Amino acid sequence: MKKILVCAFVAIFVVCAVCAQGSQESGKQVLKVGATPVPHAEMLNLVKDDLSAQGIDLQIVEFTDYVTPNTALEEGELDANFFQHIPYMVSFNTEHGYHLSNAGGIHIEPLAVYSKKISSLDQLKKGSLIAIPNDPTNEGRALLLLQSAGLIKLKDPSKLDSIVQDISENKLGLKFSELEAATIPRVLPDVDAAVINGNYAIPAGLKANEDGLFIEGADSPYVNIITVKEGHEKDPAIVALIAALQSDEVRNWVASTYPNGEVVLTF
Repeated sequence: MKKILVCAFVAIFVVCAVCAQGSQESGKQVLKVGATPVPHAEMLNLVKDDLSAQGIDLQIVEFTDYVTPNTALEEGELDANFFQHIPYMVSFNTEHGYHLSNAGGIHIEPLAVYSKKISSLDQLKKGSLIAIPNDPTNEGRALLLLQSAGLIKLKDPSKLDSIVQDISENKLGLKFSELEAATIPRVLPDVDAAVINGNYAIPAGLKANEDGLFIEGADSPYVNIITVKEGHEKDPAIVALIAALQSDEVRNWVASTYPNGEVVLTF
């Protein structure tokens, strides 16, 4: 019996020693980043091995909304997130009293007007229904896009957070359905047209350059960024992450994966 116990103890000791050795050998810094699936999580997965070679264990947590990843970052559950543009982050900080900061810009996902009922904006009729995002920054962004398309005029064309009530001219009497951004691709068949964010248009099979009736320009201020808590912008792991994302590897991947302009790099 004693012999069996001794053997068992030795076996457990050896297993624990091996585990400890493996842990010491790995010794990687964990970097937990929240992201929406497309294209953000795709891009992060692309650079996992590069970061691992630098001693960084990139752990990707996927989200399908625009609120939870910011809350998780503010509360310390994430080290960074990758899904939003600067105007949205600024608005979120103001609304919630958060302390989020831009660590570096990566790309633009051009906003576009799509439709299953018409092939040109000229075919819109009086009273046509257009779906737009209902969160403050993306609603303003959508209205600016519609203004650029000549469909409406806003009281202040430079204001980034305009709402429907800020429309000063609407010759066609267009009606607007303000919806959560993620749901808009699903209602596209039920409206005359819709303004859809790139990260929701892509998984819905919509290609900006092919399907978009009007597309946001590459000079858009809505650059998607790596977001961190204030004071962590220059953390070595964050700097390494941004360098990995701003690489030729990512550039070549975007060119081959999104040849229709769904993702436009800014570096």
